[in-house]
Amino acid sequence: MRTVKLLLSFALIATLFTSCYTEVHVDDEPTGISINQLLNSHEIWYVDINSTKGFGETPFLQKAFTISFRNGVIYANNNIVGLGDNGNGFGIDIGEYNAYDMVLDVSHDIDGFQTFDVFQINSNTIELYNPNNDTSYFLEGYQRSNFDYDFVFYDNIHYFLQEYEAWEKTYTSEFGAINEFDNENYLQFLAGGNDSTFQSSQDESGTAVNNLTWHYTGIYGVGDVSGDAYLKTLTLDYDFFNNEHFELSVINDGKIELFHPSSETVYEFEGRGYIQYLKNGDTKGKVKASVDKKRKYRKDKVDNPRENTRVK
Repeated sequence: MRTVKLLLSFALIATLFTSCYTEVHVDDEPTGISINQLLNSHEIWYVDINSTKGFGETPFLQKAFTISFRNGVIYANNNIVGLGDNGNGFGIDIGEYNAYDMVLDVSHDIDGFQTFDVFQINSNTIELYNPNNDTSYFLEGYQRSNFDYDFVFYDNIHYFLQEYEAWEKTYTSEFGAINEFDNENYLQFLAGGNDSTFQSSQDESGTAVNNLTWHYTGIYGVGDVSGDAYLKTLTLDYDFFNNEHFELSVINDGKIELFHPSSETVYEFEGRGYIQYLKNGDTKGKVKASVDKKRKYRKDKVDNPRENTRVK
């Protein structure tokens, strides 16, 4: 009888342990989501270019500020001009995609076919790994309602300046001391191999962009002002009359204001010849080839400690 009780006890204990193990296993089994659910979990994916790992480049990701995946069509915001307005915030159609088994295949309208392995880093970050160039891009997910378009705009002012073939001076304040920059009527900020080159022209106002003569070529830099995210500094390196320093304010997508602290003169420049980074054959603005513009890794910018000297 005692032997029978012991056997029954062992059987009961074994049954309980088996039952408990089975329940834990079922409860802990990951549910997971499909790659399409993952790509569509956020409306906007910000391309964090500074987090890129690898030495290769995927052209359409290198020049995009954001990308979005919508029903097999991939959208991108490639321009700072119109950011937040183009395509209701999604940007423009740049190609098609197919997603399966954590693989993303993209057929870009210009760059052609690209394939990626997709990894979910956390709830709002994904990694797109391109095995063809051994490079990973990291995308941060947002909804349009909580994506800070203004921050992206002002954090990338140097690209904004490059999105016009030229900037024409349209206003000079009556107040302010006479200075050498009064003679400069056009500015151009070049994209491409050297992302910090500018040109200036003293041609008369109203001259067609294609007919401008660029009298000087130098280096420029854009910096931050402490405590004011919407105010920038612009430095133009003129060797023959030293550097020119300005406070740069954006009036709208096609007009900027330059305040010259040393003379206290205010200038306004309007963009001429909008360059839309899109695809061949588009009729809106001037289309620029993809090789002309790409985002680059930028070291942390140093705030300008100078106080705002502008007299309001």
